[in-house]
Amino acid sequence: MSTINSYSEYFERLKSALDNVDTESIEKVVNILLKCRDDQGTMYIFGNGGSAANASHIAGDFLKGISFGMEKRFKTHCLNDNVAGTSAITNDLSFDEVFIEQLKTYLSPGDVVIGISGSGNSENIVRAIRWARENKATTVGLTGYLGGRLKETAEVNIHIPIKDMEITEDLHTVIFHAIKQEINRRIKGEQYSMGQAYDERTK
Repeated sequence: MSTINSYSEYFERLKSALDNVDTESIEKVVNILLKCRDDQGTMYIFGNGGSAANASHIAGDFLKGISFGMEKRFKTHCLNDNVAGTSAITNDLSFDEVFIEQLKTYLSPGDVVIGISGSGNSENIVRAIRWARENKATTVGLTGYLGGRLKETAEVNIHIPIKDMEITEDLHTVIFHAIKQEINRRIKGEQYSMGQAYDERTK
């Protein structure tokens, strides 16, 4: 396969996976997040590796990209961003407990907990989502491959139907950018629906 064909093949698989994402699950997540904001709840989000980077990116989008300039804001925390806390829990307990231990400190009923796992089988993600659901949070999973245990554990799951970690991670970001623009449209107006209201000087 030539280099050019290799790139084209990747993009074709990415487009095919995106075309097969269940948009109803995305709409459910938008409504969950808007309700959490209206109820003054908090969104917690987390992942491992590339999914941790996505979780941090998403939290930043909600902190600035959506909440900036608003009186009523989205309270959002990325649980993989605290290096001291996560390394202490990992060292003293186990990596499987790294997110659930933080939720035991922070979580209130009615909060939203979002776990990101490409395989859907990351033990620390599944444990945290299960615990959050048992403690009256609303739970969301983002998965790829076959969805794994996370797909069955979370109340709502956005699934990328492809056995490819890079494309799964790509599309988790794409989907949350779509969610960001839809939420902005609903709370700020139509001019935000295509991301047109940003001042380029802020970038």
